[in-house]
Parts: sequence; structure tokens; C-alpha cells
Amino acid sequence: MRAYILRRLIALIPTIFFASLIVFVSVRLIPGDVIDLMLSQNDISADKLTREQLVAALGLDRPMWSQYLRWIGAIVLRGDLGSSLWQNVPVTQLLAARLPVTLQLGAMALFVALLIAIPIGVYSAIRQDTFGDYISRSFAILLLAVPGFWLGTMVMVFPSMWWGWSPEVNFVGFVQDPWQNIKQMILPAIILGASLAAITMRLMRTMILEVLRQDYIRTAWAKGLPEGLVVVRHALRNSLIPVITLIGLQAPLLVGGAVIIETIFVIPGMGLLLLDAVNQRDYPIITGVFLIVGIAVMLINLLVDLSYGLLDPKVRYR
Repeated sequence: MRAYILRRLIALIPTIFFASLIVFVSVRLIPGDVIDLMLSQNDISADKLTREQLVAALGLDRPMWSQYLRWIGAIVLRGDLGSSLWQNVPVTQLLAARLPVTLQLGAMALFVALLIAIPIGVYSAIRQDTFGDYISRSFAILLLAVPGFWLGTMVMVFPSMWWGWSPEVNFVGFVQDPWQNIKQMILPAIILGASLAAITMRLMRTMILEVLRQDYIRTAWAKGLPEGLVVVRHALRNSLIPVITLIGLQAPLLVGGAVIIETIFVIPGMGLLLLDAVNQRDYPIITGVFLIVGIAVMLINLLVDLSYGLLDPKVRYR
């Protein structure tokens, strides 16, 4: 197991390298120029001397390959992701403040999605073609059809118009007030996890139906084992491997959805930080956020692969 994990971690190094290169180049191809934005917002005359001084001060006068080598070298040697072009604050400091918020939102959204999807998916499978099955499948289609950004906007707008209530926008950290923080995060987490719940629910139903047709399940029924024991101990465990794989594949979508949800509910996470950075063309923040997200997704997929051994005794790591 240790040798397998070590090989996988070593294999991540070239992947992270190429991902960092793609991110570094692509963010600089975004239309618009940070220098023009700074000159216009600070009402400075955009003469040649002023522009050249600003470019040199920000370190943007070097060729792109030189900027990349300097950036990746600082990361490898010192763990330094650079500083914000606008705030002159280290990117690591900004990410350290925002990352826990996004991780909490993603974890809560994933928990809500599994809490909805697994019980309903199992029930829909063992009660196939009944009224409850039709309701469950219709519910899954409804969750797939309703975009999260639209649902979040409706939750912000209509309750305030009809009942004078709107979700709290003054963010409270978990350390400051855990209960208030959970109350504030639960609604965004439900909206963010809705689409993942729908996909997982349909896959859960399909896999349970497939497993229930296997010979060892028929043998369990023939022995007179209770339905709950057959479903939970035999069918559910063997159905979870594709579901766990799906969750690993959906991890980037949770991060992408967090950008929209954090913007709608004014949650100071990495999504809101990324959106502000893109609007300001703050290259160090953009590259830092994407690099951290990429590493997180790779580690999540590694954990997904390791979980196979816990679910299926036949899986061995060498």
C-alpha cells in the first residue's frame, strides 16, 4: 500500500507541472490588460514612461517563459505563489483565508448530496416500477433540470419580495460562531449539492438494480435473510464503487459551482476570490487558485482509488 501511494504521488509531479504550465499561459491570454486597468482606475496618464515603470514594477517586462520559470522556481524552492498585483499581499495568505471556506462549502454540499442520493436511490431500486420509484426518478430529473445559479438567485430574490426574508450575507466564520456559520452555509450547500445528488441518485439506482440480479444476491434471498441485511450488507457495498468514482469525477464541478454559489450568497471563499481576480486580471491569484484546485482534485482522485480496496476485498495495491 505504501509503495503504491508513493508511486502515485510521484506520478502527480509531472501532471502538476504540465497543469501549472497550461494555467500560467492560459490566464495571460484572457482579453484585457492589467496595466490598462490600473492606469484607468488610478487616473494616471498612460504615457510610455509611466506604463514602462508600472510594467517593470510588476515584473511583467520579462518574457513569458522567464516569468514562468521564476514563478515555478519560487513555488518549488520556497512554496511562494507570488503576491497580488493589486493588493501586494502574498497569494498564500489570501488562499489560507479563503480555502477553508470553500472546503467547508464543498464538504457540506457533498454530504447533502449523498444524504439525499443514497437512500432515495436504494429505495427506488428495491421498489422498482412502483409509485415511489416514479416519484424518485422524477425528483432526480427535476434536480438535473434546475440550474443551481437560477435556484440560488430565486432563493435570494423571491423570499425577500414576498416575506421580507433573505439569506444572511454577512459571513460568520466557523470558529467565531459554529451554529450561525452552519445555518448560513446549509442553504448554499443544498443548492450546490442538488445536481450531484441527482446524478448520484440515478447511478445508485442503476447499480443496485444490477447487483440485485447477481447470483450471490439470489442465494442470500434463498437463505431467508432479511431484506435490509441483503440490501445493506451485500448489495449496497458492491454498488458503491461506481458511485465513489462518480464523486471523484464531480469534484471539479463542485469547485466550479462554488464560484457561482459563493458569488450569489456573498461567501468569501476561493470562488469569489477567483472571480474578483479574473475581473482585475490579477494573474498570481488566478494561477494560485487554479494550481491549488488542480492539486486538490488529483488528491481526491487518489483517495477515490484507495477507497476501492475498502469496498472490494478483491482489490489489491502493489
